[in-house]
Amino acid sequence: MKHTGAAMAHPPVIDVSALVDARASQAGKLGAARAIDAAAREWGFFYAQHHGVDAALVDRVVSQARAFFALDEVRKLRIPMSAGGLAWRGYFPAGGELTSGRPDWKEGLYLGSELGPDHPRVRAGVILHGPNLWPDLPGFRETVLAYLDAMSALGQALMRGCALGLGVPESYFAEHDTADPLLLLRFFNYPTRAAPENLDVQWGVGEHTDYGLLTMLWQDDAGGLQVRTDTGWVDAPPIPGTFVCNIGDMLDRMTGGRWRSASHRVAVNTSGRDRLSIPLFFDPDFDTVIAPVPGAGPGQDDSGRRWDGANLQSFRGTYGEYVTAKVGKVFPGLKASLRRE
Repeated sequence: MKHTGAAMAHPPVIDVSALVDARASQAGKLGAARAIDAAAREWGFFYAQHHGVDAALVDRVVSQARAFFALDEVRKLRIPMSAGGLAWRGYFPAGGELTSGRPDWKEGLYLGSELGPDHPRVRAGVILHGPNLWPDLPGFRETVLAYLDAMSALGQALMRGCALGLGVPESYFAEHDTADPLLLLRFFNYPTRAAPENLDVQWGVGEHTDYGLLTMLWQDDAGGLQVRTDTGWVDAPPIPGTFVCNIGDMLDRMTGGRWRSASHRVAVNTSGRDRLSIPLFFDPDFDTVIAPVPGAGPGQDDSGRRWDGANLQSFRGTYGEYVTAKVGKVFPGLKASLRRE
């Protein structure tokens, strides 16, 4: 394991092979778990190395994402988010997503677990549940669904490591929060072209924290991701063969602030070529009542260190309630149109 320390230039790289290999020793699992605990305390971020996700599958997903963004705007807008309804799926053009009320300079495709019309939550009209809107590209659907399965398995493995790092049984999260995780997959393209002046764009993505448990990010070699630390902003550069992982708000809340949901942002792309990133948000089951992990305190008011000035430790309720309040701020126009239906 690589040592975490204030002098490090970026979040630590952690070998997680013991967490994904069923034959690994308990000592190996505990070593990875301790490294995750240290990184989550100090950074709220780490790189997962030797994660077991097939490199050929990752390459296929990347190729499909690039093929989609290479389509002309008319073809991409055949599957707009307005057509996804409550499932909150589909495409939005550059400048169409907001962070803290300001447009981000990226375009994106929202995807997630494929749920048919007979699924109880789809029938009930629960937000963030439903079918995906698939572009007309050969192999796209099959590749994305295979990637979702692989990343869900990695998420469960990393959460076993998180549990051990917190001193609870490795099955804790699977038994309490992630038996049926909410999986949200995003394809983001950061254009190299400049944003129109009327949009008042400052960032590819403005400062924010993620909502759920754990984010697992593939990023290309263009760079731009930055993490906020106690001493300032630090780059989280691409490292081949890794996923950048970060702690979400709910895991911060569950640990009483022991682990940090760290602010991060993405600079406007000036690399001279479009930048691609693919985050997978591994979140609690929608109906999970958020509760502290055994041994965690209630947490103290953390509004002074948070980007939004909110006291995360005061949250009471289900993950569905938390995430529903958040997503409407990202696409306020879509939220308003759904409310009228």
